[in-house]
Amino acid sequence: MNYTSEIESALPDPKLLEDLYQKARQAGQADAFAAEITRRYAAAPDNVLLAAWHYRLQPAAPVTEAPARQINWWLAIPLSLLLAILYGIMAQRRFDLANGLPYVVLTWAPAAACLVLAFLALTRQPFSWRRDGLLALGVVAITAYVTWLVVGPKSGGQYRDLMILHLPLLAWVAVGLSILGRKLDDRHRFAFLIKSAEVVMTGGIYFGAALLFVGITAGLFDAIGIRFTDDVMRWLLPGAAGLIPVLAVASVYDPHLPPGEQRFDQGLAKLISLLGRIFLPLTLLVLAIYVLYIPANFWRPFEQRDVLIVYNAMLFAVLGLLIIATPFRAEDVPEKLRKWLWYGIVAVAALTLLVSLYALSATVYRTVLNFLTMNRLTVIGWNVINIALLGLFLYRQMRYGLARWIASSQATFRIGMVAYAIWTMLLIVVMPVLLT
Repeated sequence: MNYTSEIESALPDPKLLEDLYQKARQAGQADAFAAEITRRYAAAPDNVLLAAWHYRLQPAAPVTEAPARQINWWLAIPLSLLLAILYGIMAQRRFDLANGLPYVVLTWAPAAACLVLAFLALTRQPFSWRRDGLLALGVVAITAYVTWLVVGPKSGGQYRDLMILHLPLLAWVAVGLSILGRKLDDRHRFAFLIKSAEVVMTGGIYFGAALLFVGITAGLFDAIGIRFTDDVMRWLLPGAAGLIPVLAVASVYDPHLPPGEQRFDQGLAKLISLLGRIFLPLTLLVLAIYVLYIPANFWRPFEQRDVLIVYNAMLFAVLGLLIIATPFRAEDVPEKLRKWLWYGIVAVAALTLLVSLYALSATVYRTVLNFLTMNRLTVIGWNVINIALLGLFLYRQMRYGLARWIASSQATFRIGMVAYAIWTMLLIVVMPVLLT
């Protein structure tokens, strides 16, 4: 069918032209309609209506999927095996600490950080070893310093127990400096936080699988009368754990891309954000009930140390929840839900700030009544930092509002990363000198 006259008469009326196109589609004449539109557009390229119809009727470009990421397994697997051997060696009895604790419990994270830094350096293009090599040397030096204090002057004390918790933070800081450097903006630094959570979750899955493998292996041999001795298990369990860190990083993070260009729309990264938004209203409900419950039990944290430990664990957990509940981009959350997500995050931060101030006052009270210890100094420092971050977070949310809440949140988290790194280094290096 020739649509020359019909289109000519319908051009002044866009609705009539749309009706004509729908009739052509129903009659199987859409190609003829499109051909006439193309002919007229070529003759009158300045006609806006013809231009709109011309581009509307162009065949859709084929959707091409992003090429699958190539994971450097040839490097990741040998490095994982090397780390497994190192874990096995550090778990042997001859290296046990004063209370019989395996040395690997203290140093697993620095060792993992060094092998992860090696993986990043050898995978990046162009190859450069300077920054990663210096960071690895720094980690080794600080770990040696901690080992000297734990084995010698601080053996059996609070410092050893604190380092078991803080050397993993040192490892995280080293890897973060390798990936982020000093030039990336708030968006990339926030992306690094999300990727860190994804690596931890991936490592947890791998660790569960490793424990299952070891358990099945031990069970099978036990069924035929062969039982693994404690010495064998000191090789087997740490060795299985040593396979995990480098493989988890290799599975999740692409060293060829900066953090902000990683994939966040699939896999565990998407699940982490979903879990954060699911638990946000539940956390808000729990915090609201707890704040109402405080007056009836006001003096419990002032009198009981265990209650304060729970408070501090809660504070770190809620800060982590705020991070993973915050979207990387506004488009990641449906528009009708953005406002409610923002309200929920602000409310959780405000209630957490109240509980944190309450917990800090109890810690300071116990310190004044007794004396300053490493544990109390550590708790007070972390509380002050987290309270300051929550206060800054709320101030920026109120100042910039919903329109800029994601950018202001990411800027606050960047400050938090710097504060965490500085306080971690002070605790590891300076605190044992001050509190001898």
